Amino acid sequence: MKNFIVTVTLILVGFTSLNAAVRLPNIIGSHMVLQQKSTVKIWGWAAPGETVKIKASWDTTTYIATTNNSAKWLTNIKTPAAGGPYQITISASNTILLEDVLIGEVWVCGGQSNMEWSGDQNLKETLEEMPNATNKAIRFFYVAKATSDYPQENLDGKWMVCSPEEMKHFSAIGYFFGKNLIQTLNSPIGLINSNWGGTPAETWTPSYVINNDPIIKKGADSITETPWWPHKTTSAYNAMIYPLTNYRIGGVIWYQGESNTKTYFTYEKLFTNMIHAWRQDWDQMFPFYFVQIAPYAYGNKNIGALLREVQTKAANYTHTGMVVISDLVPDTNNIHPTLKIEVANRLSNLALNQSYGYTNIACQSPTYLSHTIEKDKIQIRFNNANNGLKATEENISCFEIAGEDKIFYPAQVKINNNTVVVFNKNVKNPVAVRFAFNNTATPHLFNKEGLPVNLFRTDDWELDTSAIKK
Repeated sequence: MKNFIVTVTLILVGFTSLNAAVRLPNIIGSHMVLQQKSTVKIWGWAAPGETVKIKASWDTTTYIATTNNSAKWLTNIKTPAAGGPYQITISASNTILLEDVLIGEVWVCGGQSNMEWSGDQNLKETLEEMPNATNKAIRFFYVAKATSDYPQENLDGKWMVCSPEEMKHFSAIGYFFGKNLIQTLNSPIGLINSNWGGTPAETWTPSYVINNDPIIKKGADSITETPWWPHKTTSAYNAMIYPLTNYRIGGVIWYQGESNTKTYFTYEKLFTNMIHAWRQDWDQMFPFYFVQIAPYAYGNKNIGALLREVQTKAANYTHTGMVVISDLVPDTNNIHPTLKIEVANRLSNLALNQSYGYTNIACQSPTYLSHTIEKDKIQIRFNNANNGLKATEENISCFEIAGEDKIFYPAQVKINNNTVVVFNKNVKNPVAVRFAFNNTATPHLFNKEGLPVNLFRTDDWELDTSAIKK
């Protein structure tokens, strides 16, 4: 009997010791990239009251953390300029050695399917790139799909070194974005892939944002359930974003909105409040660069254009930027445009210009600035067209002009350096002009740097959003 008691005691002691062992969240691991020239958080769990020591091989400092009564510990450590590989040793009752740690730039790649798509969907650009995709300076963290009713402290995932096989499964836009940054910055790049096809923005937004605003709540309540992806508000945020919020990042790239076209009227407020909430939970004013949704033949009239319009308004929000891709759509019946390298190029140019100071890199599409009415013509001025405008087709399409009767006619167009003059013989007294303002418009008007002019309208008249009859 005494031997039995001794054996049980040893088992219990071993079990207690195992539970007390210092542990880390999955986002902290070997092969990770930490944000350079910054103060980053390292955190985890251990026995309450236990002292945890953290040493990084890039300096001689020993960082000390003490586990609180909830078995959690956290400390801040300073990172040098881009470089590596380094080691980090974390020790308490046990020791964890993190190897092959790089210091560089860290970006979250979020959204729905157009950000998620990879070689797994047989993207030609990804498959052609695979033989060239061995790059130890790029690291991937693919967040596993999950939902939760409450914010989680950990998530499934693992840092991986970029290889042809790993690259095949990773976001195509994310990979090419990272590759572009490396070529200019000469810095390691960590890419955190947290996205889910078909998800509305409400699933990526903290609950307090939605529940405290009647307008946003109305839109969220109208989302219909689907068997293929989550629709419940906040559920993806709780499981796939919140556990990352201790991890310092350089910024976010985002491609989403197709699942919010029917609730376009709440999207600007929802989206900007989502960005604010992410920054608040991260305690970091990081840049947030996003892709305007592409032209597509939605089942309801004008809802794609209206969503693109509110995305344009959202781009005025602090430290955000939007890339226009209306020229990168070979087929407007395909909601997944296949030209992902080109989208990544525009995102990386935006980041290089706005976040890293490469102001010589053109990154912004022309947008409507103002207009004047001159008898039977309307002259339009644009932002981001200082060097002039150009058309890639002889007949410039997608402009419409209307008088007080609100009947729009296709407009004739003349380019005059960085302005456009539009007119139609049937409109003697014009009052409004629209450009590319429908679901499927793919215009051919650019600034001299080759970036497409964004859609706009000068009126605020009600648009038809009824279902398209087939």
